[in-house]
Amino acid sequence: MAKNSKRRLEKNSARKVVRIPAGKKSVVLGVTGSIAAYKSAELASLLVKQGHEVFVVMTQDATEFISSLTLQTLSKNPVTTTFYDEKDNWRPGHIDLADRANLVLIAPATAHIIAELAHGLAGHPLAAIALATRAPILIAPAMNGKMWQHHATQENVEKLKARGVEFIGPEEGMLACGYEGLGRLWNVNDIAFRAEFLLSRHDKLIA
Repeated sequence: MAKNSKRRLEKNSARKVVRIPAGKKSVVLGVTGSIAAYKSAELASLLVKQGHEVFVVMTQDATEFISSLTLQTLSKNPVTTTFYDEKDNWRPGHIDLADRANLVLIAPATAHIIAELAHGLAGHPLAAIALATRAPILIAPAMNGKMWQHHATQENVEKLKARGVEFIGPEEGMLACGYEGLGRLWNVNDIAFRAEFLLSRHDKLIA
């Protein structure tokens, strides 16, 4: 009897701070038309290894750099590229993804997608998901340094930051265009780490 009481006491004491089991959280991984799109394969793999359900959404330009089949295989889920991928379901697939997402991560993000999000455009599934979701959004830019530093791009970035969108990168280095400077996609492992931080930020509860 005394032993059972002691066990219950220890159990209750351990519950003062509770960590919710991670389970499978849903990450929408947006991939846009940057040469760095090939790195999204490693990022998708890392997120799956971290125990999350990954749904890749690609722009049409992104499919010129990496195949949807590659990302479908690594994410273990269908890849969305157009609104016409959604014919098999009565409910718009992009809205379903927007609702179920615990995080929308766009990596790499071009100047074009950043401008679309800043101005609330929704001409393709990725932009529509970003507009409809209430999940945190994390953007990892990758582009020519002059494009990144252009006033228009910086204004768009500031608009998005003011709305709570988070950015990681870009970093300095040799760019695919031949220039060296700011504009390279941030380290993929660090992007995955930041994503994990955002997903787990509210996991601690005080019992």
